[in-house]
Amino acid sequence: MAEDTSKGGLRPSVLSLTISQRSALYAAYLPQLKRGGIFIPTTRQYRLGDDVFMLLSIMDDPNKLPVAGKVVWLTPPNCQGNKTQGVGVHFSDDESGQAARRRIESVLSGLLQSSRTTHTY
Repeated sequence: MAEDTSKGGLRPSVLSLTISQRSALYAAYLPQLKRGGIFIPTTRQYRLGDDVFMLLSIMDDPNKLPVAGKVVWLTPPNCQGNKTQGVGVHFSDDESGQAARRRIESVLSGLLQSSRTTHTY
């Protein structure tokens, strides 16, 4: 579950996300985006194009991945099909975004071609 730790103002909002299971990471990852991305469950209202900063904890890795990105997907509350409310964030094109994509794709190796449903498809 994501935790909103923003302080307001014009700074990007900060979201913290902990994913402890490979199946949950698969459901949240957005490989169809050029730089990769992740779906973050949240009830906070966002708009497409909003900047966000994420602290991602993936599996048993004690290091949090700091990643900047932009909101590119919105799942509103009470969405058809009982989809989880939240936002899809496209990773930035800097080292933090590349590191997050590499780490996630390493954990998900072999699963990325799966046809299992995700939070966005």
